[in-house]
Amino acid sequence: MGNAVGTGRDAAATTPDRPRGLERSATRVHGFDRAELDFQLLRQMGIAAHGGASVGECLAVAAEVGDGGPAGWCRAFSALGERQAAYATERAARGHNHSAHAGFLRASNSFRAVEYYTPFSDPAHRAAGLRSRQLFTAAMERSPWHFEVVEVPFEGRALPAYWFAPDPDPGTTGAGPVLVAVSGFDGTLEETYLQIGSPALERGYRVLLVAGPGQMDTMRFHPDLTFRPDYESVIGPALDGVLARPSVDAGRVALLGVSFGGYFATRAAAHEPRLTALVANSPIVDLHAYMTSFVGFDPAGLPPESDFGIADLASIPDADMPPEKKEMTASLITRFGRASFAATYRYLREFRVSGSDLARITCPSLGVAGEGEGAEPLAQLETFNRAVGGRSDRHLFTAAEGADSHCQAGNPALGAAVVLDWLDEVLA
Repeated sequence: MGNAVGTGRDAAATTPDRPRGLERSATRVHGFDRAELDFQLLRQMGIAAHGGASVGECLAVAAEVGDGGPAGWCRAFSALGERQAAYATERAARGHNHSAHAGFLRASNSFRAVEYYTPFSDPAHRAAGLRSRQLFTAAMERSPWHFEVVEVPFEGRALPAYWFAPDPDPGTTGAGPVLVAVSGFDGTLEETYLQIGSPALERGYRVLLVAGPGQMDTMRFHPDLTFRPDYESVIGPALDGVLARPSVDAGRVALLGVSFGGYFATRAAAHEPRLTALVANSPIVDLHAYMTSFVGFDPAGLPPESDFGIADLASIPDADMPPEKKEMTASLITRFGRASFAATYRYLREFRVSGSDLARITCPSLGVAGEGEGAEPLAQLETFNRAVGGRSDRHLFTAAEGADSHCQAGNPALGAAVVLDWLDEVLA
């Protein structure tokens, strides 16, 4: 049925000579023709497990996207986000803070979806990101947690971060374990809260969510700060701030990396002895090989006449490169700070954790991945588990669990449970 998704009725049940009979719902569940749109819808629906969406709203708004592609996606989710924000504001005005908290959280995540597909060159991209941040803050002001908008010092700049504690008044409790979490290429602090921050807080963890150069949150404020391989330069100052807090047990400090964050966290752990546990979801020890596996060849070797920059993307037919892949490519080139596609892949060769660096990771480590992620991510999981210097555990999520996709997008509740159960044990 083309790209139609979500609400719709059986045509045979609504013809004039055949009145529609009794049925339980008018909503239908279908997928997009485009694999990337399908994944993004799964990503949005999956986070409903932690309050970031509702399945019914996702299906209803996806039906509005239809064949509209990324532009239609942005229009539909922006309208949904505004409806959710209006609902939350009205609930708050009437004193219903629980409902307001939930509504603002869903609205924030809807604008994250808008931010994802809005071109970086469009001012609406930054506006959607800041709207997501503002609505998230409104949600956290009505949450049961202690919440602070904080900054991590970085070479004269301030990187965005959020700090949470399970008790609204952290000064009344003793020191507890802390989880520092970093996302990847297109995740945000707000989404990372939904993926792991909220369930970690429920278990008593203090939580720091941080974004480094090139990441979505940082690009909202510092578009000139692009990705760089030495992520210990971010995690080191972040840990300085965390360990200065009296509510933190310095003997129980875990670092989690999600998606590209699997590289960031692994690289940082090789240079940061203060960590007492590492989780990589999934472990990326060679970002160039990881990204090359997605395109099926090494763009670093493109001859000049075949290479292209962002300005050239408009001239590539959609049949050769769908609009959503063009935007992903433009984002990749921009956020790695290179001039062309080939130059970006040449730079990716620097994002590698050597065998000797892996051997320096002596804290307990957990590598997780989904069986549907492909051969290269699974091979890097094996390399990670074999080469780290300390205790090394692994977990492979399956299709039967609905968690085989990248970062367990279809079942983030199970993903969080596996990670946090493991941390509970090794940090006990």
